Amino acid sequence: MKKFILSLLISLGAVSAAHAAGGGIAWDKFPLEKSTDVAALQNGARTFANYCLNCHNASFMRYNRLRDIGLTEAQIKANLMFATEKVGDVMTVSMSAKNAKEWLGVVPPDLTLVARSRSAAGQGSGSDYLYTFLRSYYRDDTKATGWNNLAYPNAAMPHILWEWQGQRAAKFVDEADPHDASKTVHRFVGFEQLTPGTKSQLEYDNAVAELVAYLTWMAEPAQSTRTRLGVWVLLFLSVFVVVAWRLNAAFWKDIK
Repeated sequence: MKKFILSLLISLGAVSAAHAAGGGIAWDKFPLEKSTDVAALQNGARTFANYCLNCHNASFMRYNRLRDIGLTEAQIKANLMFATEKVGDVMTVSMSAKNAKEWLGVVPPDLTLVARSRSAAGQGSGSDYLYTFLRSYYRDDTKATGWNNLAYPNAAMPHILWEWQGQRAAKFVDEADPHDASKTVHRFVGFEQLTPGTKSQLEYDNAVAELVAYLTWMAEPAQSTRTRLGVWVLLFLSVFVVVAWRLNAAFWKDIK
């Protein structure tokens, strides 16, 4: 329980800091239809296992839970499991926290709840934040990793999907601060493509949307079931109210 709470607090702090450091940039809208698209969830799970699960844990998610998005145990073992052989194990990496701190300078946060933590902080949609974050990287040679991010300036994580998107530079202009003429504002005006990626911009955006769909699902795998059950409960209560109303009228009709 302590591990669960600690991971949630770390995720909350990380994404809250991202918004504060980012100066409140406008977040792009995550395409919600991806959240219920089984093929998109499966593609997102593959991207997560191949790119994110090298450094980040998802220690509150078991591999066999991926059966809920239509994958068989054979598919899970063949395509998504690299650090363990038991399909019932949780998604953890072999790198220890001590080694991560030594090699990366910081321990990568657990990603199980990252999509929910932003929403839990009361600062908008976690899915929108992740969708924007993964599409806002640009080249910055002043940083140790060579990368920076508009949604999370000075992020420690490099652009792990850069081969898909290619390399981009961010263009800024200095303008007078509308609230204080003695100051200037560093305003972002767009990206410049430096080298092409293996995917087009549309293909890259779609791949990121699928990854975010999986991260959103992983944060609450039972969400679709809960929503579906809630609809049936509301329908039942609606019918029951009508029945109860007519029964009440029948019981009291002869009483003056």
